[in-house]
Amino acid sequence: MGHRCALLFRCYVFFLFFHGFALLVSEGQLLPIVDDQGGNPNGLQTYIVHVEKPEGIEFLSSEDLQRWHESFLPNTTLDSGEPRLLYSYREAISGFAARLTAAEVRTMEAMDGFVYARPDKVRRIQTTYTPEFLGLSQWNGTWRTTSWGEGIVIGVIDTGIFPSHPSFSDDGMARPPKKFKGSCSSKSGVKCNHKIVGARAFQKGKKVSAIDDDGHGTHVASIAAGNFVFDAEVLGMALGTASGMAPRAHLSIYKACFRGLCHDCDILAAIERAIKDKVNIISMSIGKETPDNFTDDPVAQGSFAALRHQISAVTCAGNYGPKNSSLSHEAPWVLTVGASTTDRRISAIVKLGDGTELAGESAYQPSSFNSSDLKPIVIPGATGGFLARYCVNGSLDFIDVSGKIVVCFTGEIENIEKGKVVYKAGGAAMIIINRKNEGYTTDAEAHVLPASHLTYEDGLKVLEYYLAAMDSAMATIVFEDTVFGQRPTPAVACFSSRGPAVTNGGILKPDVLAPGVNILAAWPFKVGPYPTNIVDPTFNFLSGTSMAAPHVSGIVALIKTKHPEWSPSAIQSAIITSAKNLDLDGNYIVDEYTNTTAVIFAVGAGQVNPSGAVDPGLLYEINTNDYTGYLCGLGYSNKEVTVLVGRKVKCSNVRPIHAQQLNCPSLAVRLSRNNREVITLKRTAKNVGDVAEDYRAQITAPPGVTVELSAYELRFWRPGQEESFQIRVSVNSTESAGNSSFSGGKLEWISDKHVVTCPMAISWT
Repeated sequence: MGHRCALLFRCYVFFLFFHGFALLVSEGQLLPIVDDQGGNPNGLQTYIVHVEKPEGIEFLSSEDLQRWHESFLPNTTLDSGEPRLLYSYREAISGFAARLTAAEVRTMEAMDGFVYARPDKVRRIQTTYTPEFLGLSQWNGTWRTTSWGEGIVIGVIDTGIFPSHPSFSDDGMARPPKKFKGSCSSKSGVKCNHKIVGARAFQKGKKVSAIDDDGHGTHVASIAAGNFVFDAEVLGMALGTASGMAPRAHLSIYKACFRGLCHDCDILAAIERAIKDKVNIISMSIGKETPDNFTDDPVAQGSFAALRHQISAVTCAGNYGPKNSSLSHEAPWVLTVGASTTDRRISAIVKLGDGTELAGESAYQPSSFNSSDLKPIVIPGATGGFLARYCVNGSLDFIDVSGKIVVCFTGEIENIEKGKVVYKAGGAAMIIINRKNEGYTTDAEAHVLPASHLTYEDGLKVLEYYLAAMDSAMATIVFEDTVFGQRPTPAVACFSSRGPAVTNGGILKPDVLAPGVNILAAWPFKVGPYPTNIVDPTFNFLSGTSMAAPHVSGIVALIKTKHPEWSPSAIQSAIITSAKNLDLDGNYIVDEYTNTTAVIFAVGAGQVNPSGAVDPGLLYEINTNDYTGYLCGLGYSNKEVTVLVGRKVKCSNVRPIHAQQLNCPSLAVRLSRNNREVITLKRTAKNVGDVAEDYRAQITAPPGVTVELSAYELRFWRPGQEESFQIRVSVNSTESAGNSSFSGGKLEWISDKHVVTCPMAISWT
C-alpha cells in the first residue's frame, strides 16, 4: 500500500509539472476498405508488401525481381488458378502487391527481408498533396497558364540533393534557358540533366560532393520543383501523385549546409555562385532563433545582391514559435514564409481503457498490430526521473516496458529516436505527447514501432486517465490511414516563428503562410522499421518553415513564367496581396498554439494563393534605390549601407525613408492607446489587370483603430498606370482594442475581377 501511495504521489507531482510548467521546458475523404475478392470466406484480400531490396537489384531483370518477390508467398497460384502476385515494384517502392490472408501475412513477417505489409485500399485520385490543396490542377488552370514553371531556374541553397530520385527525372523537361550559366561541377558527384541543371558544394573552400547525406535539401528541392511521381507514399500512407509547385522548372543546387549547420561564408559563396549562374530564384530554408542586423545576416545581405540582378529570394520564417518576435529573417526585400497546416492527417487514434479516443498521427501503421488488444500503459517520467520522461537512450534500462505502451514527451531527442529506445527496451508501442508550447501541432513520422503523436491537450487526458487508473491503465492504437477534411484548416503551425519584427523598423513579417506540416516530398533513405542510413530513394513527411518556403519559391517560378518582366518586389506584392486570411470554412485562420484566432504577426497576409498571385490586378512596387534611404533611416552607418547596397553611400546626402513609408503591400503601425496622433502613410498601386478597371475600397479596421483614405475609388484606363493614395491611421476613441498587444485588419481594393488585399498590423505601446 505504501509503495502504491508513493507512486501515486510521484505521478501527481509529475502531472502538476507537466500541466503547469511544461512551457519552461521548451525547445477528400478516405474511401472504405474494399475486399477485392467480394467478401471471400477464405479471408483473401490484396496486400501491399514492403521488402528490402535484394543485393544487386540494378542488375536484376524484371523476371528475376518477380521471382524474388514470389519467394515470400506460400505459393504462386491460388486454388482458383489465379496468380497471387499482382504487381512487382522496383521504383515506386521496394515490394509487391499480392492476394493474401492475414494469417499468411503474419507468417511472412518472420522471413528475412520482410519489412511490413498493409491491406490495399481504394482512394480518390489525388496529388500528394499540397499543389492540389493550394488549388493547382495538373490538367487545367494556373499550372497550364504558367506552363508549370517551364524555363525558370530555382537555385536551392541547402544540404545538397539526391539526384537519382524520380522526383528529379527530366521526363517531359525542356532544355534549361540559354542565359543560364551553371553546370554540375566535376567534384559535385551530380550528373546534370534537364531537371538538375547545376550542382556545386561550398564548405570552407574545399572541393566536396553536392550529394545530400542529410535529406533536408532533397526534400526542399522536390517541394519547389520536383517532377511528377505517381504512386508516391510514405510507408503506404498518403498515396498519390507527388510533385513540386513548379514541376517543369529547373533546379540548380548549392550545398552549403553540412550536418545541419550552415556557415555564413558558405551561404554567401553559394549566393555568389547562384547570381553568376543567373538563376531566377534563390530558395533558402535556413534560419536562427533571433534575427541579426542586415549586415550580419548572409541571407539578407546576399539577397540584396540578388535583388540587383532581378533575382527573387525566398526564405523561411524560422521554427522558433510560438514566441513573439522570433523571426529568423526580417529584411523587406526577402519573401519570408511561415508554416501552416493542410486538411490531411495520417490518423492514429489512441483509445484508452475507459473508451476515450484521442486523435494522433503516425506514418508507420503496421497491419500486424492488433488494435483490439488493450495493453498496459507505462509513463517512465513518473518513476524514472527527468530524462526518462523524454525516453532518451538508456533512460528505460531499469523500467519494465516490455509489451507495454510507453508514454514519451517531446524534447531532448527526436521523436523517431525515442521510438528506437522504446523498441530496444521491449515496448509494444509508443504515445508521444506535446509540451505546452507545442500546442495542437502533431507530426506524422516514420516510426520504428506502432506510435501516435498527441496534442498537449490530449496528452493531459492520457495523464488524467493514468492517475485515475494507475496499474490498471490500458490503451491501444487504432490506425486509420490517410484522412482528409480536418478542420480548422489552414492553421498556423505552433512552431512557426512570429513577429513583430525587431530589426526592420516594424514592417509586417512573415509575409505569408504556406503548407509546412507533414509535407510529403522526396527523401534519399529508407524510413520506418528499416536498418538506418540505407540509401534508397523514397518519400518522407517533414514539418517546418523549411517546407513552407519552397512552396512559395515554386509559386514565384510560376509567376516569373507568366510575367518575366516583373521585378522581385512586384512578385512579392502579388503574393502578399492575393493571400487569404480566412480558412476553408470562411473563418479567420487559427493558431495551433492556442486553438483560437491567430494574431496578424503569426499569419502575415495569410495563406498563399497561387492562382491569385499570377493575376493580382494591382501591384505595390518598391524601387530598389528606395532601400538606400530606408537603411539610412534605420540608423545604419555609411559603411554598413555601402556594404549592403553595393555602392558608396553617404547617408547625409540621402533622404531617409521611414519603414512605414516604403511602398510595401502591407501596413504596419505602432500606436499608443493614449495618443490621438494621426499617422499618414502613402501607397502607390500599379495596374497589371485589364486595360480599364475600377476599384472601390473596403476597410476592415483593426479593433480600436480608425482608418481613413484620401480616395475610396481608384480608376485605371491603361496597363502600367499608377495611382497614389494616402491612409490615415489613428486611435478610435469610441472603440476599445482590448488588452491585446496587437490588432489586425485589412484594406481591400475590389473590382469586378480582382480583390487586392493590403494587410494592416497595429502594435500597441
